[in-house]
Amino acid sequence: MAAAPWYLNQNKPGLKHQKAFNLTAEEGGDWYKRGVKTFQATKFRKGACENCGAMTHKTKDCVERPRKRGASKTGKNIAADELVQDQIALGFDGKRDRYNGFDAADYGRVVDRYEKAEALKAEVAKRRELERAYRKANRDGAGDVPAGEGDASDDASSGSDSDDDAKAADADAEGFMEVKKRVRSAGGGASMTVRNLRIREDTAKYLRNLDLSSAYYDPKTRSMRENPTPQDDPSSQFALQFQGDNVTRKTGETLGFERLNRHAFDAYQKGQEIHMQAAPSQAELLYKQFKQKKEKLSGVTKSAILEKYGNAAATEPAPEGLLLGQTEGYVEYDRAGRVIKGQERAVAKSRYEEDVHEQNHTKVWGSFWQAGRWGYACCRSFQKNSYCTGKKGLDAAGAAADLMKENLAAREAAMEARRGEEEETAAREANAGGADGKGKKTKNPFDAKKDVWGGDVAEDVRLDPKKLADALRREDARERGEGAEGVDERKRGYNVSHEVDVTEEDMEAYRMKRQRKDDPMNAPDAGTDGYDLV
Repeated sequence: MAAAPWYLNQNKPGLKHQKAFNLTAEEGGDWYKRGVKTFQATKFRKGACENCGAMTHKTKDCVERPRKRGASKTGKNIAADELVQDQIALGFDGKRDRYNGFDAADYGRVVDRYEKAEALKAEVAKRRELERAYRKANRDGAGDVPAGEGDASDDASSGSDSDDDAKAADADAEGFMEVKKRVRSAGGGASMTVRNLRIREDTAKYLRNLDLSSAYYDPKTRSMRENPTPQDDPSSQFALQFQGDNVTRKTGETLGFERLNRHAFDAYQKGQEIHMQAAPSQAELLYKQFKQKKEKLSGVTKSAILEKYGNAAATEPAPEGLLLGQTEGYVEYDRAGRVIKGQERAVAKSRYEEDVHEQNHTKVWGSFWQAGRWGYACCRSFQKNSYCTGKKGLDAAGAAADLMKENLAAREAAMEARRGEEEETAAREANAGGADGKGKKTKNPFDAKKDVWGGDVAEDVRLDPKKLADALRREDARERGEGAEGVDERKRGYNVSHEVDVTEEDMEAYRMKRQRKDDPMNAPDAGTDGYDLV
């Protein structure tokens, strides 16, 4: 191959016939060493973990409990460095070997524990045998008991001991002390073994309450449906053993069968062709599909909620020592859990930065509020990353504010003076025009139409009611698409021979008839959905 592809390893053979297919990697007995420490430092080193002082990990990867003052501050209790082990190359079998890294010496401790237990059992059995032989020798020497009876009693005692040992050994076996009996079938078929549900050592249900007016016991079916001891504490051990046969009616698949019937009934009520007795398989299949869809929908809802708000229960629980910790502090609480006397409740620490002074500021950001903006109280600056100027900045800000006020006052004075001059000029022109008998037009034609087009309208403007009614009638005709004489405007002539001047009444009629799209009360479908806007 003249030029090997870029995706092949240049340090190893790239073709199959160049590889040694029969070579197997020799796997040693190496395994990951856990909990091995290498070097124990006596003082803090540069670049080490600020919490424990180890060089093998950073502060954010430290698994020790966060110290109140880290090793970088105190220089004490420096943790030893962990062993950083290289990756162990394992083959196909090595990755799947369940005993890889197993140390037989560790299991030797388990063997030793069991051997000690067996030795103690043998010692106890030997002591019992010696005591039995000693008692037998004493009885034989005294001569009060015949030899045959003494042997029988010893044999019985030894037999009882052996029986007790056998019972103790088989106590965990399934079906221990259960009474079984053979029941012959009614049709003459093969007999079967029936397990009795009651252990013979337990009290029979009909002996729990001998009062004749208590729960009725049917001897044929051996059933007692009611609770024979309803006056007892339900949490007592005697009451928990038997509370009536009706308790078992809500166990097993009974609840599932009731849910299936309820689902079939509800589905039939909503118009679905389903019948529990006529088509039970169909009803069960529909119920299974309903449960799957419901679980899927609930899972989507749960995942959306967890994605939005998180899951506090998924975090690691607090250690038991911290939850059940005890202190010597004396604290008194009231019924609501508030501290009355003693240690005050600790102030919760915020997740945001606190007491952070940047850019030479002596107050934190947000300590000053003015005109809807946050700032620094030390220099009254509204820029977060600005440099603090101190008292000089306050003086400069005050001077700038005073200068702005002076400028505004001067501007208002100039405008008042100009307005006064214009009024005097208008008065002189009006007097001159009255003397000459001719009126003159104003310089600004829009000033005469302020009442029409809007603006600073005088408060004493009055509208003619008749003209306003005519203007409203014309506005209704315009909205219908008709002219002033009730003729369709689409059929009018091209040229217009008259001049139309908009009056105050026309503008008032337009404002009254104008449609306001942003007004929810003016919507055509407002209040039709069962909700009236208030």
